[in-house]
Amino acid sequence: MPFHRWPLPVRLGLFALATAILLYLALAPSKDLPHVNLWDKAEHAIAWAVLAATGLVMWPRRPAPVAAYALIVGAAVELLQGSMGLGRDMDWRDFVADAVGVAGALIVWRPLSRTGLWA
Repeated sequence: MPFHRWPLPVRLGLFALATAILLYLALAPSKDLPHVNLWDKAEHAIAWAVLAATGLVMWPRRPAPVAAYALIVGAAVELLQGSMGLGRDMDWRDFVADAVGVAGALIVWRPLSRTGLWA
């Protein structure tokens, strides 16, 4: 059964879990996270692409709300990073990278949504 046909509470729970994981990775003190040899902006783009893709799999007929949610989370993360003082800082370029990741997920999703896979 396609993901978008799963019961709404299950889909919401999985999307909430994806959001919680992303929030932990974005807001935890940087010293508590594993070191990854990726450019910071690539990390942001990949993380937000995964969040958006998760939402698109769960709600394939609602790309605009999924994208808006991911972008709102990205903006909130930057504001929180700027106010927390845990070795994180606010950077508008991180938000741009988040938006690139969301756009990438939408670009990949668009042709897939026409295949009938989501029917």
